[in-house]
Parts: sequence; structure tokens; C-alpha cells
Amino acid sequence: MEFLTDFADEAVILPLVAAVSLALGLGGWRRGAAAWLGGIGITLVLVLLAKMVTHACAPLPGVALNSPSGHTAAAAVTYGGLAALAGPRAWRGPLSAAAALIIALAIGASRLALGVHSLADVLVGTALGVAGVVLLARCAGDRPRGFNRAPALAMALGVVIIFHGAHLQAEGRITDLSHRIWPLSLCDRRPGALPLDPAKGREAL
Repeated sequence: MEFLTDFADEAVILPLVAAVSLALGLGGWRRGAAAWLGGIGITLVLVLLAKMVTHACAPLPGVALNSPSGHTAAAAVTYGGLAALAGPRAWRGPLSAAAALIIALAIGASRLALGVHSLADVLVGTALGVAGVVLLARCAGDRPRGFNRAPALAMALGVVIIFHGAHLQAEGRITDLSHRIWPLSLCDRRPGALPLDPAKGREAL
């Protein structure tokens, strides 16, 4: 499961996003590059905000959410988005969303098996990732005449091969930041709030 989940680590996703956007731009599909960056960027920002809220204000009343799965969301929107842009125009609708959903389920299952996320975490990550693919596909427009998909796919494959197995370890930094910025820092004063473990940069359980 570790091998599978590593395809969605930020250390793989971020350089993959940069490489594909460069290939799209140099290939002349600037609208596709903008949609790619916008769809993935919005998704990752929403995941970051959701993580910061859950880390700072846990436990959330009536919500069984520990930390939305960034791996699940990032894999769905990135690999699903790549399939949407590289595949036939017909893939831009339900098929691209279905591809993103299958990818999210695979990565989400690996996160559950490794015990790092709850089912609620994975479901939120899945929803954000699939929504990001739908946005990306709608905004990309048609491929320019003569656009060659091979360089973007080759760069994507090369990045995955090079960076697979690397880990960014961003979770602790996100947790620490969430306890330090206002207004999320106000959650630390709530009765029943979980204390921050300074040694781990996250809540002490």
C-alpha cells in the first residue's frame, strides 16, 4: 500500500503539475495550461484550508473528520485531470469524473489501509478531487489544432519515475501553522480543545 500511496505524495504531485503545465504552455495550449493549474490549484488550496480548520479546531462538533485526505484529492485531480486533457474530447464529461473517482478510491483505500486517515477524511478528499477535475475539464476548451500530447505525457511519466518514493512531510507544518494564525488560533482556547504537541507539530492524542 505504501507503494501505491506514494504516487499521490506532494513530492510527486507538485513537480508533476509544474512539468505538465510547462509542456502544455510550450505546446501552444495556454488555455489548457491555465485550466490545469487553476483546477489543481483551487483543489489543493481547499484541501489546505480544510486541513487547517480540522487540525486547529479538532474535535469538530458533530463532524467525524480528522484531516481531509490530501493524497486522495491530489491524486484524483492530477491524474484524472491528465486523463481528461490527454484523452478524447468526449472524456471531458462524466468519463473524466469517473476516472478521477476510480483513482481517488484506489489512493483512498491505501490511506485507510495504512491507518493514516478515516473514511470521512477520504470521502472529503475524493469529493474535492473529483470536483477539481470537473472544473478543469470544463475550463480547458478544445486542444489547439496540431497539439502534440506526447511531450506532456512523457514529462509526467518521467517526473513520476524520478520522484516516486519521495516524501514532502507537509502535515506537521500545516498543523503547526493552523495553531498560529488568527482566527484559527482561537480554537485553542475552546473548552475540550486538543493541545498541540510541540515535539510532533500536531495535536497530542
